[in-house]
Amino acid sequence: MATSLLDASAILAALYEEPGCSRVQEALRAGAAMSAVNVAEVSAHLRTRDWTSGQVKDVIDDLGIDVLPFDRATALLSGAYRPRTHHLGLGLGDRACLATARRMRLPVLTANRVWGRVKLRGVEVVVIR
Repeated sequence: MATSLLDASAILAALYEEPGCSRVQEALRAGAAMSAVNVAEVSAHLRTRDWTSGQVKDVIDDLGIDVLPFDRATALLSGAYRPRTHHLGLGLGDRACLATARRMRLPVLTANRVWGRVKLRGVEVVVIR
């Protein structure tokens, strides 16, 4: 069972050993999850950096992340967050992560500092750097 939810930026920080990566590694050891939307973001990012499909699949598998579906209720909640997060520049992937965190009642780890200004009922944001 997952104890935290990871944003794509958190996984990328861990993969590239950027500041905050130790917090992500701790979360992974404790059991972490990601929205399928955010896994897609990580995959797209890595593919643009010449990782093969097999390498991307292997790294996601090796991290042991529980991939959570982006279902109807989470999609609707994500859409509802748009007016409350647009001023911060948050996009679909960001809102998908926040909505998943709320629905799963998990704190969300991110490397995106602007998320520290997110104020959504039932969503705990942990900025890793």
